Amino acid sequence: MVLALAGATGLVGQVMIKILEERGLPVDKFIPCASSRSVGREVMFRGRAHKLVSVDDAIEAAPDIVIFSAGSEASRQYAPLFVEKGSFVIDNSSAWRGDAKVPLVIPEVNAHTISKETKIIANPNCSTIQMVLALAPIHRAYGIRRLVIATYQSVTGTGVKAVQQLNNERSGIQGEMAYPHPIDLNCFPHGGHFLENGYSSEEMKLVDETRKILDSPEIRITATVVRIPVIGGHSEAVNVEMNSDFHISEVRRILEETDGVIVADNLAENMYPMPKFAEGRDEVFVGRLRRDHSVPYGLDMWIVADNLRKGAATNAVQIAQYLIKYITF
Repeated sequence: MVLALAGATGLVGQVMIKILEERGLPVDKFIPCASSRSVGREVMFRGRAHKLVSVDDAIEAAPDIVIFSAGSEASRQYAPLFVEKGSFVIDNSSAWRGDAKVPLVIPEVNAHTISKETKIIANPNCSTIQMVLALAPIHRAYGIRRLVIATYQSVTGTGVKAVQQLNNERSGIQGEMAYPHPIDLNCFPHGGHFLENGYSSEEMKLVDETRKILDSPEIRITATVVRIPVIGGHSEAVNVEMNSDFHISEVRRILEETDGVIVADNLAENMYPMPKFAEGRDEVFVGRLRRDHSVPYGLDMWIVADNLRKGAATNAVQIAQYLIKYITF
């Protein structure tokens, strides 16, 4: 089994290598590739140094699976070329998420949308993955009518440059800015770029991707994305309006029985999910479960996950695992 990783030197790419090792995928040949400026450098995989090759060389190798974490532009350019060689492409950018012919997959939720014919598979946005993993079983049980979302997102979601900006500011160092404002001791409602409708691109991803994954275009959704000065993961305050009544105890039971979800909700012991709690973990943590009494069937919940792992790398590797187990071999 030949697996290529495009964008192996990036923040998410490095986490993908770690998770590929942790999960023990049956990889016989590993091909890391990156931009031309990185070709020839080495990355470690399973205790061995592997030289980075160009994307063109990786295409010629015709890998069984290629995981892309190199940005939308690179994915749009190169993913079809891998497909022509027979590869399955798992893409971590936004390039293919809105394409009706491309499944947008969280394996615990909708792996059934993958077939031998779906050669490109999109990895959802990090904030979407953690939220929809928790919401999917609730939607199946009660039907979701409306979502009001506020996210509090880690600087790691922007990349190495943003982490360096935060560290520089905390050390009193003037350096390159990833954001239009200081991030330390600050937060700002700005994720991605602003659109004509007044929303940001990150906010609209939550709207569009949630509807697609749940196959429920009728759900009404609004979102506000906020960047905060933390490293560990993304947090989300999610207000859910159901189509039918529910009991909090039943919602709790449903979530406790959901693969990949951990309920951390004990107010007597001040237990609720936090980025520090989720960092380095693959699970999605849910807490502060309570009824919203302002609407007939309302629920409030707080959802936290490591955005580099389940929000990106782990979900992509889980898709690869599904391909290996059920589709390609």
